[in-house]
Amino acid sequence: MAAQEAGHREKFDRLIAERRVRPTALQPVWSVAGYALGAATALLGPEAAMACTAAIETEIDRHYTQQLEELSDGSDPELAALVEEFRDDEREHRDAALAAGAERAPAYPLLSGAIRLGCRMAIRLSERI
Repeated sequence: MAAQEAGHREKFDRLIAERRVRPTALQPVWSVAGYALGAATALLGPEAAMACTAAIETEIDRHYTQQLEELSDGSDPELAALVEEFRDDEREHRDAALAAGAERAPAYPLLSGAIRLGCRMAIRLSERI
């Protein structure tokens, strides 16, 4: 998963530079927050870490699906293909996390719901800042 995520970041960073798109100013905040969330859930145990992964990947899948709907007009087939490929990877990550026991994490519904809400908020803020 980590290697795929690094590849996603590399490809998106390249595309941002090529297309001269301003990335969100919140990227440094999300990097720290993501690390902290991963570390905190890992301290709770492997199932909690997998619950975190499943929750995040669920929201990323949702976000990518929305992006694909916006790109369905054929205006940017290169970007659409990249988003679809990455969405499929995220779905695999989610499914792997679920298979590894994510739903057995302590207070799974609460933990998952809180992480998903945080992801949705981060996406919305990033679209604006």
